[in-house]
Amino acid sequence: MVNTGKWIAKHRIIILILGVLLLIPATIGTIKTRINYDLLSYLPEHLETVKGQDILVDEYGMGAFSMVVVDGMDMKDVQKLEDQFSEVEHVKDVLWYDDVADISLPVEMLPSDLKKAFFNGDATMMLVLFDNTTSSDQAMEAVTQMRQIANKQVYISGMTGIVTDIKNLCMSEVPIYVVIAAVLSFLVLELTGTSFLVPLLFLLSVGVAILYNMGTNIFLGEISYITQALNAVLQLGVTMDYSIFLLNSYEENKKRFPGDKERAMGHAISNTFKSVTGSSLTTVAGFLALCFMTFALGKNLGIVMAKGVVIGVICCVTFLPSLLLVFDGAIEKTKHKPLIKSFDKPSAFITKHYKVWVVIFLIMLVPAIYGNNHTKIYYNIAQSLPSTLDSNVANDKLKEEFNMENVHMVMIDKNMDGKEKSKMLDEINSVKGVKWTLGLNSLVGPSVPDSMIPDDVKEMLQSDDYELEFVCSKYASATDEVNAQVGEISKIVKSYDKNGMVIGEAPLMKDLQDVTDVDLKMVNIVSILAIFIIIMIVFKSIILPVLLVAVIEFAIFVNMAIPYYMGVSLPFVASIVIGSIQLGATVDYAILMTSRYQKERQRGRDKREAISIAHKTSSLSIITSGLSFFAATFGITCYSKVDMIGSICTLLSRGAIISMLVVILILPAMFMIFDKAICKLSINFLENKKKESSVSNS
Repeated sequence: MVNTGKWIAKHRIIILILGVLLLIPATIGTIKTRINYDLLSYLPEHLETVKGQDILVDEYGMGAFSMVVVDGMDMKDVQKLEDQFSEVEHVKDVLWYDDVADISLPVEMLPSDLKKAFFNGDATMMLVLFDNTTSSDQAMEAVTQMRQIANKQVYISGMTGIVTDIKNLCMSEVPIYVVIAAVLSFLVLELTGTSFLVPLLFLLSVGVAILYNMGTNIFLGEISYITQALNAVLQLGVTMDYSIFLLNSYEENKKRFPGDKERAMGHAISNTFKSVTGSSLTTVAGFLALCFMTFALGKNLGIVMAKGVVIGVICCVTFLPSLLLVFDGAIEKTKHKPLIKSFDKPSAFITKHYKVWVVIFLIMLVPAIYGNNHTKIYYNIAQSLPSTLDSNVANDKLKEEFNMENVHMVMIDKNMDGKEKSKMLDEINSVKGVKWTLGLNSLVGPSVPDSMIPDDVKEMLQSDDYELEFVCSKYASATDEVNAQVGEISKIVKSYDKNGMVIGEAPLMKDLQDVTDVDLKMVNIVSILAIFIIIMIVFKSIILPVLLVAVIEFAIFVNMAIPYYMGVSLPFVASIVIGSIQLGATVDYAILMTSRYQKERQRGRDKREAISIAHKTSSLSIITSGLSFFAATFGITCYSKVDMIGSICTLLSRGAIISMLVVILILPAMFMIFDKAICKLSINFLENKKKESSVSNS
């Protein structure tokens, strides 16, 4: 690897030129990669609710709908608005009471079902059906055009409106995330480094790696908005260590080979590649654990971030060394004294009073586990957005004017007997929280012959094989009440038509909750197992993986317990991904200290001296790494208006600091207590010591 490193150092200009040229296809790939703003689209395809959505598109040419509340508008103006909405591209149909009754007919004379569904005082409601799926560009564009047509009296609710607002927010915020992360990381690197120029080169190198990663996402077809938002900040946070390691190794090798910078860099590249490859394995394993989620968002995020780490390693041993060599003179001229020169005194205090940290660990363990297990999780995607957004304002208006939160769709056999349909809807009407049901029977009456039903109404509600019924719910999505309601309605539907389905936003979110509850356990088990095996192989030990994983898991428990004690609920995505990401990204801190502890024990030092040296020499690197990760994510915590993203960054930034403190304070105490067990239960842990002893005896 040294020869490869020397070749890279020698051909640094060619590598830089090639690196810059590769930015062109990377930029094109980034622009061409579609961003998916609908998390519900990542549900497994085998779910009945997902199959129902597909049937809706195939059979009806309809994939989504919005409830539109019109407040205090004259009926003729409402009809004009309906006509305008109908002309919007990708609006398939608009269902209002004028589809089955003349608007000259007084509202009081309407059948009770229609009156209840479409009117409340001065407010009226219409149902706008789109010809494409909830998160499609076409449906979002239709909602945008409808908003432009509508005035202040008109409120457009529904999942497509929520997805549209997420898209608008993310498009304006994501570039700011990158700037904030870069600025805060730069400040940390300036404070912990020894050169004013080096942080800029580090950020440039990592920035190139991030753009390569984003460009190669084109092969995935699309990425989620959460992946897009976290891609840059996470890659920056977890791969910056590699740059720091390369520079430190380069500075050391310059002393070994004075006057031969290419040779020094060749050795630095070799050392870095060996060390970084090992440490990056745990980070990659943490991200790849997300691929075991049945909720496909995990696979999307896991692949992109694992790929980002690999690309980060490659750029660290190719592009960055070339930059450092080209700007070596400027780096020397901009050097300054380090802010923290030594960690000897704090280190001596920590290792001397190790029993205190053990007591603190034991005191915090139970409340940390309890808080972690009782942190509240929410699944309502709209809840992650500011209440002032158009979609949430419209949802509130819908609840205020019509006392409704949801509309479920029931899909049944078109040829079901009319009396059976009426009986089924009567049973559904009696389910707690159901406000009304609406179907062909409600609109035209059960006694009207099929030939006399208006074609536009029939086309809207009937396909070749199915008929749609709408069920209005008083309950909000992702609540225990609506989940129980959906389950009860589904039982009723199945009793009349075994192939019947209940679909829509609330049923999808119910499935989302069921799926992700299982995923949370699976991801944690896979990430712990994978990282356990990696550490076991690296240290050839059965006890060290237990200690290292336990220490970081404790940090994760503390991190996840804080929202419980603060009375804060977390979005479901944050609770799933934080365990594997924090474990994979910060267990490196523990591995770094463990490696040095082993090295000193192999040199023949007793446990106290070995732990003390390991702590002194690794603490500054751990602090720099932890602060870099914190800096990359904390700014987004403060800035983001999308709680789904902000909460993840809050957990990651706080988790980096907690993991850093736990490794610095508690891990040395674990070494002190379990040193004898570590030596016995690890293969050749003291190998060098034995060799040295045999040499001295001879």
